[in-house]
Amino acid sequence: MKIFYVIIPLFLMLFACTSPELTALKESNMTRDKNIETVRNFFRLLEEEKIAEFAELYAENGKQINPYHSDLFPAEIVSKKNIYEFWKNVPANFDGMQFPIDEILPFEDPNKVAVKFSGKIQLKNNAGTYENDYLCIFHFDEQGKILEYYEYFNPITAARGFGLLDKIK
Repeated sequence: MKIFYVIIPLFLMLFACTSPELTALKESNMTRDKNIETVRNFFRLLEEEKIAEFAELYAENGKQINPYHSDLFPAEIVSKKNIYEFWKNVPANFDGMQFPIDEILPFEDPNKVAVKFSGKIQLKNNAGTYENDYLCIFHFDEQGKILEYYEYFNPITAARGFGLLDKIK
């Protein structure tokens, strides 16, 4: 008899959800999953040095925003074309890049995803390794393209790693 008290409320809750609500929930989860897959591709394409494909993940009016740029990097790069132009020569400056993901943190909004990751970049001519920790936030448009990418990192570590401490502002 006790099971009856559990099953009936569950049955009623199931039917209390209307079909449009269930459809919206499924669509939201599918959007979130698609955007998380794009995030994984973002880092994979950088590691594989496939910059043209990497840039294609962005919307035409997409932005890369570096709040802690400290004048070492652009504060903002606007448009898929300009993002490609910025990134296209980056791999040639290094002997390899790795961006292991520590954690993917989806927002309630399926078009926003935060990622905690680290960067491990092998410098040319056996000059060592540059490493930094990052938190980034992706905002996606309705087509699943990156509309905004915010990259938070320690600018002191970046300046030290690239020998630019005198350039930091």
